[in-house]
Amino acid sequence: MIPDRHGSAVITFPNELEVVITREFYAPIALVFDVLTKPEHVRQWGATPPDRMTECSIDLRVGGNYRSSFTTGEGDVFSFSGTYLEVEPPTRTVETWLFSYWPDAEAVETMALQESNGVTTLTWSFAFRDKAGRDHMSRFDGQQDSLDEMENILRSVLDSSRA
Repeated sequence: MIPDRHGSAVITFPNELEVVITREFYAPIALVFDVLTKPEHVRQWGATPPDRMTECSIDLRVGGNYRSSFTTGEGDVFSFSGTYLEVEPPTRTVETWLFSYWPDAEAVETMALQESNGVTTLTWSFAFRDKAGRDHMSRFDGQQDSLDEMENILRSVLDSSRA
């Protein structure tokens, strides 16, 4: 049986401009990469209840753009968008990152994956342009719920492949 890792992500602030989130998944690296980068999966984990994903487009290539929008439980609409700077399946993506609610908080986002003994570690980092931008992201702000939902998706895919 695969252990439940819900709530196990760790967030650190290595300096005044960076945020780093790490989380392990009991799944192969290629599957974790797919869940991070394919719209059919991102739609499921990109917004968690009561929020609802309303748009998700991903052009996964250097120079390609991504955009995801969601509606909050209160009815507000927000979006994340950016451009891919590096794409190295299944180990890494680097992209610009902008959250519409924090227009002054531009960052470069990196999602790096490493697999060892069937466990894939995600290192999800944000390098902000300035301290004012980084100060917006002072806590998990929904990432823990999204990562837990990613685990649920991975379990579902792995369970269905075993059946």
